[in-house]
Amino acid sequence: MNDSVARIGFDGRALTSPAAGMRRYAWELFGALAATEIDPGFRIVAVGPAPAAPLPFGVERAPAGRSLPTNVGWMLTGLPRAARRAQLDLFHAPSYTAPVRGPRPVVLTIHDVSYERHPEWYPYKRDPLRRAFYRRSARGADVVITDSEFSKREIVEAYGLDPDRIDVVPLAAGRVFEPGPPLPLPPGVSVPYVLHVGDLHARRNLPMVARAVAELRSMSAACRRLTLVLVGTDRGTGDALRALARGQSNAPVFLDNLPDLALLALYRSAAALVYPSRYEGFGLPLLEAMASGTPVVAASAASIPEVVGGAAVLLDPDDDAGWRDAIRRLLEDEAFSQTLREAGSARAATFSWKRTAEETARIYRELLK
Repeated sequence: MNDSVARIGFDGRALTSPAAGMRRYAWELFGALAATEIDPGFRIVAVGPAPAAPLPFGVERAPAGRSLPTNVGWMLTGLPRAARRAQLDLFHAPSYTAPVRGPRPVVLTIHDVSYERHPEWYPYKRDPLRRAFYRRSARGADVVITDSEFSKREIVEAYGLDPDRIDVVPLAAGRVFEPGPPLPLPPGVSVPYVLHVGDLHARRNLPMVARAVAELRSMSAACRRLTLVLVGTDRGTGDALRALARGQSNAPVFLDNLPDLALLALYRSAAALVYPSRYEGFGLPLLEAMASGTPVVAASAASIPEVVGGAAVLLDPDDDAGWRDAIRRLLEDEAFSQTLREAGSARAATFSWKRTAEETARIYRELLK
C-alpha cells in the first residue's frame, strides 16, 4: 500500500443488483466513502460494474474483462482477475459472496442469514450450492460486517464464526426520504392505503396483512376504500395474494422498480407502512418510511425492534386482530398517527450513511495496519 493512498475495491455489479436493498447499500456506502471527508487516503474502486452503469461521485471504474457467464463464474474468474488488475489494497464484498483467490484482506457484508436459518423459505434446486458458497465466503473473510446485533447472533449460530470477527454497522435511509407535502402518486394508487415495501417473499408474511385490510373494509366507514399497496419484486407469493383478493373491490396494487421520487410519494401519503416480516437482518424500508414521516406498524420479530426502537407499533406477526386494530386506529385517530410520525422522524435521524461510512472506514484502517 502506498503510504498516502489505499485502493479499496468493491464488486461493482452490486450497483445494478436486482435486489433494491443491495443497490441502495452499495450506492450510499461507497458514495459516502468516496467523499474526502471520510478518509482522504482512500480511493474507492468499483470492480466490474456494468459498462453503462452510473457510479457514485468520486468512485473509480475498473473494467471487468472476460469471465465465465454465471455468478459463480464471476466470483471464480472474472472478479479475481479484474481485482488484481486494479491493484487493490483491500476488497469489500458488499453482498454475501467474496471472490475466490481474490485480493486480501477481504471485508464481507452479510445482511442476514435467513437462507441458512430457514431454508424452507428458499425451495430452489440450486439453493444448497448457494448456501455452501455463502458459508465459504463468510469463513474466508478477514472481517464480516452485518447490519444489526440480531444478524450478528444469527451469523455466529449459522457459521460458527468468532463474534470478534463480526462488526455491526447499521444502515440508514437515503437523503431523498424526508417529510414534506404530498407528491403525485403512481397510476392506480389512491388514498387511503397502507404500504408494504420489499420483495413479495414467504418470510414477509403478507397474506396476514392482506386479510386484515380486507376485514377492515367491511368493519369501518373510514376503511371502506382502504387498499394495500405492495412495492417489490414477486418472489413467489404474488399469486396467493391475488387469490385472497379475488372477487373483492380494492384489490392490492402491485408495483415494482419504482424510482426514489415515486417511492417517496407513496411513503408520504400512506396511512402506514405495514411490515409483518418474520425475519429481517435490518429492514431498510422501516427507516425510509420513518424518515418520510410515515407511521410504522411492524412485527416484533428479528431485527425489527432493534431498528425502530420505540417509534413504531410492534405486534406479533400472527396477531391478525392486532394488526387490523392498529391499522384502523391510525386511520381514525389523527393524534395517534401524528405521534408516530414524530417519533419515527426522530428515530430515523439517529441513523446516517455518513456514520455507516465512518464505521466501515474504521474497519478498513484496522485491517490495513
